[in-house]
Amino acid sequence: MRLTVPTLFAGLALAFAAPARGAVESYRFDPVHSQVMFNITHDGYSRPWGRFHIARGWLRFDPEHWDRSSTELDIDLDSLDMGDADWNKAVLKPSLLDAAGHRYAHFASTSVEQTDATHGVIHGRLTLRGVTRAVDVPFQFNRLARTIFGLHTVAGFSATATLDRRDFGITAFKHSIGDQVLVRLEIEAIRDDGAAPASTASSKDTP
Repeated sequence: MRLTVPTLFAGLALAFAAPARGAVESYRFDPVHSQVMFNITHDGYSRPWGRFHIARGWLRFDPEHWDRSSTELDIDLDSLDMGDADWNKAVLKPSLLDAAGHRYAHFASTSVEQTDATHGVIHGRLTLRGVTRAVDVPFQFNRLARTIFGLHTVAGFSATATLDRRDFGITAFKHSIGDQVLVRLEIEAIRDDGAAPASTASSKDTP
């Protein structure tokens, strides 16, 4: 079989375009295209949304064996955006999120369970306001591919979870703020061999 120059270039292009499969790979969270959002009942009138930024974090993902995957991340509570500066300050006070005392919410997975071809559950531990609780986060695996310009390999996920604020010692304004908090995450992570450290702390309140 004669290997022509066009065939060689086509083969190289295909290899470049297709991400490697069947191995645990490390990714860093893309803070521009990742969002952590939540909503909670306000006086029974509505469920307004708030948004946080991911300060740092990584994930390891094996598309063939999800149980070999893991993740860890810190969410910057001080980045809260409720759409109003005064509202932001009120929610960040010690009676609620206490961002001055515990600026970062920290999540570390303990295991990952695949439930079907595109869905799974991350079992882990969330530390908020210095309180750590077990949390299960159902998620959907959206896509693993290179960007259209071939610059990065990106893994995309969507996830939702429901938290009870009382589990983390947040009990203020019980007659006007609901207890059940809906959390939604839209995640893009960029392949980066150096993203996941050899070991990480179980809880972080400092950068």
